[in-house]
Amino acid sequence: MSHPAYAVVRRLLDGCRTWMKSSGAYLNTVLGPPTYADATTVAKSFATAVPERMVWGSDWPHRGEKHMPDDARLLDLLAEWVPDEHARTQVLVDNPATLYGFN
Repeated sequence: MSHPAYAVVRRLLDGCRTWMKSSGAYLNTVLGPPTYADATTVAKSFATAVPERMVWGSDWPHRGEKHMPDDARLLDLLAEWVPDEHARTQVLVDNPATLYGFN
């Protein structure tokens, strides 16, 4: 990841005081559906490096979008971004519980 913002975000995440919500592939893509390959590259990189600092959201109801994204496809993307089942459980269950105090 060569963009200067990537290094800044990584430093923040590595400091364990910042959380990242991984979502909105349809908002951050040049290549678009169905693969959102450019957004997928970035999301996978963060998910591999710091799954313990990530949460995920669908961003439903996608207000203001001319072309509504396929919510099922967005959920499928999560499995591509976070292929490890343990890490996916962190992102979907453990991390939100910690972040929002659900425990």
